Amino acid sequence: MIKDQIVLGIETSCDETAASIVRNGNEIISNVVSSQIESHKRFGGVVPEIASRHHVEEVTMVLEEALKQANMKPNDLDAVAVTEGPGLVGALLIGINAAKAFAFANQLPLVGVHHIAGHIYANQLVEPMEFPLLALVVSGGHTEIVLMQNHGSFELIGETRDDAAGEAYDKVARVLKLPYPGGPHIDRLAHESEEAIAFPRIWLEPGSYDFSFSGLKSSVINYMHNAEQRGEEINPQAVAAGFQSSVVEVLTSKTLRAAKEYKVKQVIAAGGVAANRGLRKSLEDTFIKEGIKFTVPPLFLCTDNAAMIAAAGSVMFEKGHTSSMAMNGKPGMTLFDWK
Repeated sequence: MIKDQIVLGIETSCDETAASIVRNGNEIISNVVSSQIESHKRFGGVVPEIASRHHVEEVTMVLEEALKQANMKPNDLDAVAVTEGPGLVGALLIGINAAKAFAFANQLPLVGVHHIAGHIYANQLVEPMEFPLLALVVSGGHTEIVLMQNHGSFELIGETRDDAAGEAYDKVARVLKLPYPGGPHIDRLAHESEEAIAFPRIWLEPGSYDFSFSGLKSSVINYMHNAEQRGEEINPQAVAAGFQSSVVEVLTSKTLRAAKEYKVKQVIAAGGVAANRGLRKSLEDTFIKEGIKFTVPPLFLCTDNAAMIAAAGSVMFEKGHTSSMAMNGKPGMTLFDWK
């Protein structure tokens, strides 16, 4: 009988302190997330120093709770996976040092994980991956189309040249005077509107899979300022609907074109913006119509969590990749250098 592989995941790259235990890279046994949103909301964004301090306060309790919920002890584990980068360096170091201490004390292998790889592998907690596949990664700091021929193989097909989609959502939300994080609030307003302001679609050069959302963001801001100067009443719902329609159409269209060109068997969505209802519906409707398998994680696996880190770490551990106790935080770590 083959022994199950049990991996503890730790995630502290930004403003969530999380720990999770995953079996065989695809089954969540426990998943604990301590969010800091309320602490950062009044600043309109994440304050790195505050995030780091919260991680220091929470990480031990979160680890203990993950073990408690799983009804496991450290000697039941096979490895410890932790986010190595990218992220806020002070926040990353809290998780990394907690993982090092835990792994050293319990004589467990340590596996450094790329944060975006974690978001991609959140889909493995839903259903098995079928290669070749295309991953649309959409978050506050990343918007990328990634081709995977096999586990641990990442090829960049397209990326944002300026603002990431989630970053544009937050900036537009700020202009609309919506709370942080702005994405869920814009998504809600967009679904309340029967009309949408016509904002541009930024396609870039013919055949390009890259993205640009800075011009769209500026278009929304200019519309708002011009309307205010003319004394016109602004319909926030229509603005949100128009902005979201532009983002969703560009993301969906480019992903579909890439999926056809590379003849993939599966398309997956990953990252915080993959929780957006408008984007999820557009992608699902499009790929069902095209007969291409589409997977998107449930909402709790789209935002930062440690189950996705454990899932990605399980794959790398099975491939024989481990990290040393000299591992350090890599805030600018690229997915394509991570092996």
